[in-house]
Formats: sequence, C-alpha cells, structure tokens
Amino acid sequence: MSPVTNNSRARDKADVQQRDVAFARSAPTYGRWISWILVLVIAANFLWLVATNPNFEWNVVLQWFTEGSVMKGLQVTLGLTVVSMILGTLLGLLLGVWRLSENKLLSGLSSLYIWFFRGTPLLVQLIFWYNLSTLFPTIAITLPWTDITFASWNTNDLITPLTAAIAGLALNEAAYMAEIIRAGLLSVDNGQVETTQAFGMSRSRALRRVIIPQAMRSIIPPTGNQLISMIKATSLVSVIAMGDLLYSVQAVYNRTFEIIPMLMVAVIWYLLITSILNLGQSAIERYYARGTTRTVVNKRRVAANEAAPAVAHRLKEDV
Repeated sequence: MSPVTNNSRARDKADVQQRDVAFARSAPTYGRWISWILVLVIAANFLWLVATNPNFEWNVVLQWFTEGSVMKGLQVTLGLTVVSMILGTLLGLLLGVWRLSENKLLSGLSSLYIWFFRGTPLLVQLIFWYNLSTLFPTIAITLPWTDITFASWNTNDLITPLTAAIAGLALNEAAYMAEIIRAGLLSVDNGQVETTQAFGMSRSRALRRVIIPQAMRSIIPPTGNQLISMIKATSLVSVIAMGDLLYSVQAVYNRTFEIIPMLMVAVIWYLLITSILNLGQSAIERYYARGTTRTVVNKRRVAANEAAPAVAHRLKEDV
C-alpha cells in the first residue's frame, strides 16, 4: 500500500472523527483559566495567613492533638455516632414503612412521631432527656389506673449523660431517617411492587428481597449526609456534661485559656472524620450504582474508529 493511500485514509479518518459528535470538544475558554488562577492565588494566600498567624499557636495544637483526654473524647464522639446512627436507622426504617402503610393507625403514629421530633430542636430534646427525673422521679411498669406495680426504677439511675445523649440523638435521627427511607421506597417503580404481589410475596418479604435493595441507591446519599451531620451533632451533648470531643477540648482550655488552639484541635479532628466518611459514602454509592452508569461516549469513539475506513470509502464514492 502506497504512502499516498495511507495519508488519504488518515485524512479521511480524521475527517470522520471531526464530523462525529462523540469527538466534539468545547472551545478553550481563557476566562476559566483566569478564574482558576485567581482562586488558587486567593486560597494559597489564605493558607499562608493561617499558617503564619502566631495567634493560632500551632505548636499548642500539635501538642494536644493526640493527647489522652482528647483521644478519649474522640472515642466517645465516634461511639455515640455509631450507636445513635444504627438505632436511628433501624427505628427510621420501621417508621418509614409505617408511614406508607395502609393501616391508618400505624401511618398516623409515624406521622405524629416525625412531626414532633423534627419540629423541636435537638438541643432541647437532649436537655429534656437529661432532666427527665424532674418530671418522672421513678419509671415503673404498672397496671393502668391502679396501684399494682410490676417493676420500678429510679430515673436518675437510668438517665445518665450517656443514655440521655443516645436517646436524644437516636430518636431525633429516626425522624429524619424515616423520611429518607420513605422517599427511597417511593422511588421504586410500582411495577416492581406489582410483580412481587403477582408472585405471591408477602409485604415483608417483598421489602427485604426486592424493594429495599432497589431503594438503597436513593437512600444512601442522604443517609451519608445524615451520618456526617450526626458526627457534628454529637458536639451538642457537651451541654449535658457528656465527655465528647468538644467537651474534652473545652475542659482543657478552661484550665489553660488556650481557646483558639484547642478549638482548632476539635475542628481538625471533625474535618478528618468527615473526609473519611465522604470517601466511604462515595464508595458505597458506586457499589449501589452498578449497572446504571454507561460509558456511552467511549463506546461511540471505539465504534467510530472501527468504522472510519468504511465511512471514508463511502464518502469517496459519494464524491
């Protein structure tokens, strides 16, 4: 094959690629590059100011970053997050299913719960649970409207800062998770529900085997956001003397008066945790999105490369 023929085919192939929209490229925009440069310059200047500002006392931050009391507070924060999120998700799943139930009693109870716990501030709920003994000095199992008591407990023995924190965080989270799960269940096509009914599946089995697995793709992103919000919401338990991360750094700067550096210790730890959770959320989203993403452009490019010689030949014949 002569060099002239090869060059002709190469030009025809290039011409075909130029006509195919799969190979389309936007024109260079110099404004975009200028905006990038400006943002990077401003960001670099801000980081330099923060790094060189002596008022941040970075040596103090480094000294206390992995100190024992701070690490203990971090463990409490992570433990509260995990326990409260698990309990809130399980209760939220139940409430979300009840909300969609045809049973008016279950649907009404779920709606009432969500209305109350979403309508009151989390801080108020935490303080309420911590001071429950002022309303009910004892918690007892009795026969209604009689003096017959089967069991009784002192409320102060049951409601410690830990139990008050878990109750407040989990019950509040359940209200939000119920709406997230309900929206995820509604995102599943009705045809899937009708198919499970045609196969004679019970409602609970259809939820476990068909509906909930498909709804996970819509549930995971907002659930990840709720988990990150839960990490930050645990800082509120410091008001009920729960030794979380924020409470630990507050205890230190109340003694040393190094307020800014100790707050930076807490800020950096919160940022590290949320960054790790963001990575985990992205991985889970990719897992549940399998089969829904397609590399259409790449496939078109491969097909265009394979068909280019034949198309070029037809173009020659047309000419």
